[in-house]
Amino acid sequence: MKLVIFGLTVSSSWGNGHATLWRGLIRALAARGHDVVFFEKDVPYYADNRDLDAIPGATLVLYPDWEANLPLARAHLADADVAMVTSYQADGLAATELVLSSPAAVKTFYDLDTPVTLDALASGKPVSYVGERGLRDFDLVLSYTGGAALDELRSRLGARRVAPLYGHVDPDVHRPAAATEEYRADLSYLGTYADDRQAALERLFIDAARQLPEQRFLIAGAQYPPDFPWTRNTWFRRHLAPGDHPTFYSSSRFTLNVTRRAMAEMGWCPSGRLFEAAACGCPVVSDAWEGLDAFFTPGAEIVVAHDTADVIAAMRMDDAERDRLARAARERTLDEHTSERRVAELEQVLDAAFGAAEGAAEWETPVAGEA
Repeated sequence: MKLVIFGLTVSSSWGNGHATLWRGLIRALAARGHDVVFFEKDVPYYADNRDLDAIPGATLVLYPDWEANLPLARAHLADADVAMVTSYQADGLAATELVLSSPAAVKTFYDLDTPVTLDALASGKPVSYVGERGLRDFDLVLSYTGGAALDELRSRLGARRVAPLYGHVDPDVHRPAAATEEYRADLSYLGTYADDRQAALERLFIDAARQLPEQRFLIAGAQYPPDFPWTRNTWFRRHLAPGDHPTFYSSSRFTLNVTRRAMAEMGWCPSGRLFEAAACGCPVVSDAWEGLDAFFTPGAEIVVAHDTADVIAAMRMDDAERDRLARAARERTLDEHTSERRVAELEQVLDAAFGAAEGAAEWETPVAGEA
């Protein structure tokens, strides 16, 4: 099966969660014999922070200009089985028009930011990657978020066939590593700065650091402002390349997951960081949101924190209980949340979409002799 994808970025993990997810998916797709072509606009922001130049077993096309890219894009779409546009693709509307006019059997939209998309629409804000017709012309709409989001994609954007494709981890990349003093932390947090995460981050991380001045806290991520409320016992790394994530997590007694506001309110939207940390054997403390218990069992595989006291209680857990929690989460992740598992799920929904497309084609084929 050949998949042609127009996405945000796979070449740079700087300030976005798309790249690492696509790397795992593409690696798993290639391992299962599929041909993947990924089109990414070569913008300075990602070019200056690029940490991948080629995808083993797949084709990466970095294009500077959409019009100049059209001949190559059309050539790849000519024999594509699946053509896909993702949320935040730099030329999302033009890519949508091209994909919908292509001969690809299944035309797909993958929203990796569904709560953000729906929140913007509800607020009357423009969404650069969704046109006036919404998503009704796609054969299949995939969503990084499940639950009520799937119904809203149908009702608000006209999606006809919707399926969740959740976060995941590549266990060959994210696995236990030797701890280092550089990344040693009693509690760590890995994530790009976001205004809508700040209140929860202060409650679950900064306030815990203030109350535990003898313990070491570590934040890694991009775009943190100068006025961020740092504490004397909080260390900072401006950016952490994916190759350093295992060492980062393996050097932490606990790591914190904080979900963006729109995603937490909608629920059923697990961050890929949850699975990465668990695969590395690091116990996870997470903010609470609906659907979390479908991915990890609270108290047995993950700690759910509502306030600072919950975080501090987790950090005072004895080593035996902490190790048990970490083992259970890693086992669950390797069973249910790997990139290979998500590709198997993707194949299932694509097979159903192929069947529906073939049925529609048969239905629409006129009988010989009819006008």
